[in-house]
Amino acid sequence: MATLPRKFERIAFVASDVPEAHEALERLVQDYGNVPVQSADAIVALGGDGLMLQTLHAHLHDRIPVYGMNRGSVGFLTNDYHEDDLRNRLARSEVSIIHPLAMRAVDRAGKVHVGLAINEVHLFRETHQAAKVKISIDGKVRLEELICDGALVATPAGSTAYNLSVFGPILPINAPLLALTPISAFRPRRWRGALLPNEAKIQFDVLEAEKRPVNAVADHTETRSVTRVEVEQASGIDLFLMFDPGHSLDERVLAEQFRY
Repeated sequence: MATLPRKFERIAFVASDVPEAHEALERLVQDYGNVPVQSADAIVALGGDGLMLQTLHAHLHDRIPVYGMNRGSVGFLTNDYHEDDLRNRLARSEVSIIHPLAMRAVDRAGKVHVGLAINEVHLFRETHQAAKVKISIDGKVRLEELICDGALVATPAGSTAYNLSVFGPILPINAPLLALTPISAFRPRRWRGALLPNEAKIQFDVLEAEKRPVNAVADHTETRSVTRVEVEQASGIDLFLMFDPGHSLDERVLAEQFRY
């Protein structure tokens, strides 16, 4: 986490499709102007977590900080909505640096598909048949056969999303870890997943791929009928998320662990 020591004169606004976001966009553009993203000091995203993920994906390599204001239904990655004193809010904001996951998936035809995931890469059965998956870490087989609905690898930023819903661990945002979590594991029934160093290279080999087809998804990029999926952190990509003081992403992740 860091504080940006710069002024934010040039702001680029993006908004989701909901009426509340468009109404906010009109008012904010009137007050603060609106510049192209390529010349912006910051991007202000008006919507929910879905828009934040879309915005981060659209600007993966631009190194422009993104400040979300909640005009959607879920706002874990956003700040409270206020129109006043926006430039000073941006100047005072705390910045969390996150890295996406890189997915390399091979389908049954041998074609290679790649994708990046800010939250998680997950595998999921394509039909009524349970999936059978072999899991290797850094080239060593760690689980010969997992019978399940699927499995996922989550970043710290994504550990409170799908990963949490399937009872995976919440990771502090600055922890050098990834969460490997099964989805409805049948065998071994008691396996609850693993915490891995963020340098780990994870490989899933789909067993009986024709009989038990499996899809792989990197955030919203889906590949059908995969036979092998490799996942590792894309350490060379830095994404900058801006939060109001006292409401940083690491604070939100910590607070989430005490909800009941």
